Amino acid sequence: MSIATKNGDSGQTRLMYQRPIAKCHPRVEAYGSVDELNSALGMARAIAPHAWVRAHLLEIQRDLITLMGELATAEQDLVRFGKDGFGQITPKYTEKLDRLIQEVEAQVGAFKGWAIPGDQLHTAALDLARTTCRRAERRVCALRDAQDLANAECIVYLNRLGDLLWLLARWEEQHPEKEP
Repeated sequence: MSIATKNGDSGQTRLMYQRPIAKCHPRVEAYGSVDELNSALGMARAIAPHAWVRAHLLEIQRDLITLMGELATAEQDLVRFGKDGFGQITPKYTEKLDRLIQEVEAQVGAFKGWAIPGDQLHTAALDLARTTCRRAERRVCALRDAQDLANAECIVYLNRLGDLLWLLARWEEQHPEKEP
């Protein structure tokens, strides 16, 4: 089967379990923005000079696949989604980010003023991922405001992830040496 199914030519797409939905629906905007975030993280990971950062970014990308699946599922299908073995974002995901934030903060210290992205390609990629994360967070908030978000932990997770990405960019700025 070709990837070009032409099913979306009318401006419609399908959620998990084949529920039709407009491509401009807040739910599609939300999971589409998380998909953009995942791609931005992939770029940041591809050029990150430190294996420690790359490993954490890969783990986050895997978590974002869980988030995208949850967002791409209509609320009335979430029980079936779980029964089919798919996970949802839980406080454990956010707690993992919280622990990493604490670890990075302990290494980078306090900051004053604004950070200006672009000193190094890899830190600029992390800052771009951060701003993409903030957009995804706004899109998920819009889904919540439309009373179409069953799991508010999705917003908490994205909020924390944006904080972490800012910190990782600052950490990379303080550790410009490349690993062998």
